[in-house]
Amino acid sequence: MPLFSIPLSGLTASSDALSVIANNLSNLNTVGYKDQATSFRDLFYSSFGTNGSGDPVQMGAGAAVQAVTTNFTGGSVETTGVPTDVAISGNGFFVTQNQGALEFTRAGNFTVNTSGQLVTQDGQNVMGYPAANGVISGQGLGPLQLGQGQVSPPSATTTIQQNTNLDASAAVGDTYSTPITVYDSLGSSHVLTFQFTKTASNAWSYQITLPAADTGGVGPPTVVANGNLTFNGNGTLTAPTTPVAGTIAGLADGASTMNFKWNLLDPSGNPTLTQVASASSTSATNQNGYTSGTLQNFTIGADGVIQGAFSNGQTLAIGQIALASFANTQGLERVGGNSYTSTLASGAAVIGTANTGGRGTLAGGALELSNVDISQEFTKLIVTQRGFEANARVVTTFDQITQDTIALKPTQ
Repeated sequence: MPLFSIPLSGLTASSDALSVIANNLSNLNTVGYKDQATSFRDLFYSSFGTNGSGDPVQMGAGAAVQAVTTNFTGGSVETTGVPTDVAISGNGFFVTQNQGALEFTRAGNFTVNTSGQLVTQDGQNVMGYPAANGVISGQGLGPLQLGQGQVSPPSATTTIQQNTNLDASAAVGDTYSTPITVYDSLGSSHVLTFQFTKTASNAWSYQITLPAADTGGVGPPTVVANGNLTFNGNGTLTAPTTPVAGTIAGLADGASTMNFKWNLLDPSGNPTLTQVASASSTSATNQNGYTSGTLQNFTIGADGVIQGAFSNGQTLAIGQIALASFANTQGLERVGGNSYTSTLASGAAVIGTANTGGRGTLAGGALELSNVDISQEFTKLIVTQRGFEANARVVTTFDQITQDTIALKPTQ
């Protein structure tokens, strides 16, 4: 009698393959989805001895699904302009945390939650290496904080520079003043006034003052530094040429004592003060201090470093996205939501940074799309459908043979 289990096994295997194809097509537009393919194997064989040549005589028992493999080749990358979107080019997986357990994904359509943390669309924390004062340690994997409440700490002014011309035709006793805003260790601003007084031909004195109220006093400004300037007949500063030191102690806001230097030469060694017959004026001032600032926006680089732009004009690293690689990616287990977990077959995750250890690079403001090829899926769909129909035809044939066999029974 025919063995119905043989074509039924073919129907089951073809049905499973159709399900895989259907799942691929349904995820045609799923971010970071990886295409799957079904492979089959034959089942065990019954042996009926050997033929005259000694060759075994065997009959198979049908087919079954041997494996469903995943195509981990990269999908096309689409620029979105959304700063929280990230695409991986090459190998690797984003590391996420789901209720304390690590999971892995290629879907980089992230967002920021109410706590300011970078998370997946399902709310899982995206893991990486946080930064402290713009420095990434590369150790201590943890959630990445991108909230607008992040603060760039202030930095006290330590150097001052100005490009100023003093009028060579000015009369002795004439003065010229110019202000420069500086910052203390708490980020508070203070205005230093530079006053120049002509004392003789090619000679000027200078006095740097601070409002008395800034140091908790009243009355005339506090003198921070003073001295003399000498120019040659070409209007070039000849003395001093070394930086002028200044100290501001006892600031009313409780900030640390400020120690700064007034650089009289630019990086090329040219004096920044001149004396020619033109109206006294300051064309530029520069100092290296700044107040505190809050995070305004950020960008993600190819190495996964997240650079934050702050309201004080500073750009600081605020974290680095981590990537994971595996010895055997086919051993990963899909858990839904475009996430994977590691298994004994995949090996433990090797977590590091982008563009290291064989891991790929990142593209901020972009997404990796599904790598499902619709034309290939339709081709597989037709072939698998034909296989299913062929097995169904075998079932109906076996059924007809069975009915014919039953009809052989003689009637009484």
